[in-house]
Amino acid sequence: MAQMVAMESIDLNDTTVTIPAELPEEQIHIETAEERTTETYCPDAIGHVLATHIGKRTRILDGSFTYVELMKHYSSSLDDPDWQKENLYERLLRRAKTEDLSEVSGIGCLYQSGVDRLGRPVIVFCGKWFPAHNIDLEKALLYLIYLLDPIVKGDYVIAYFHTLTGSNNYPSLQWLKDVYSILPYKYKKNLKAFYIVHPTFWTKMMTWWFTTFMAPAIKTKVHSLPGVEHLYSAIAKDQLEIPAYITEYDMATNGIHYFQPVTNTSSPAS
Repeated sequence: MAQMVAMESIDLNDTTVTIPAELPEEQIHIETAEERTTETYCPDAIGHVLATHIGKRTRILDGSFTYVELMKHYSSSLDDPDWQKENLYERLLRRAKTEDLSEVSGIGCLYQSGVDRLGRPVIVFCGKWFPAHNIDLEKALLYLIYLLDPIVKGDYVIAYFHTLTGSNNYPSLQWLKDVYSILPYKYKKNLKAFYIVHPTFWTKMMTWWFTTFMAPAIKTKVHSLPGVEHLYSAIAKDQLEIPAYITEYDMATNGIHYFQPVTNTSSPAS
C-alpha cells in the first residue's frame, strides 16, 4: 500500500489539488473565490469531482487519498466518455451563468410560456426568429442551457413553431447532433412531449431521420400538429404566448375554430 502523503499539491489547468492527511475520510473540501463547501463523496468519483472543477480556481482537499491514488482516479475519469461529457456540460453551464447572452435572449425565439394541463413548464421555440446563419451558435447553446437547466430537473414540454421558417433558419444537422450529445440525460428523460406546429414535408422527413438515427430516446415524444388549436388539448390557450405572425398564419391556413380540443390532459395525437 502506498504511503499516505501528508501534503502534496499539483496544478491541473486552473485547478489546484492539495492533499492534507488531517481531513476526515470521505470528506472533500472545495474552496473557490465564491464559496467554501464540504461534501461527502464516493471515492471512485474523485476524478469526476476534479474534472468538473477544471476551468476555474478551485482547491480540493482530500484526506483519504495518496497523491498517486488521486492522480490515478483523476486520469481514469478523463478517459471516461460520460464524465468527459458531463465535464463539458458543467463548464458550459458555468459560462452560461456568467457571460452576456443578450445577443440571443433579445431575439425572443426561445422562452418559457406558462404550463401545460399537467402543470409542466412549456418551452416555446419560434423557428422563424432563429437566424441560424447569422448568430453565434455557441452563444445560442449557452442560452439554451441557461434557460433550460433549472427547468429540466422536472418534467417539461417543448412547442416548436415551424411557421414561415426558411433555409436561413435551419442549423446544420451536425450542430443539432452535437447539442443533443452535450445535453445530459435529464434533458431527454424529463422531456415529456415535443410538439412541432405547422410542419412541412421537409420537417417531417428530417424529424424522422434525426429521431431514428440520432435521438431515438425522444422519438415517441414527438408530435407533428397541423395547427395551433391542436395544442389546446395539452396546453390551455391562456398558457400559450406566441407571436402574432403564428396565429395570423394559422387562421389564414386553417380558418378559425377548426379543431375542438379534448381536454383530457393527454398529448394530442401525431
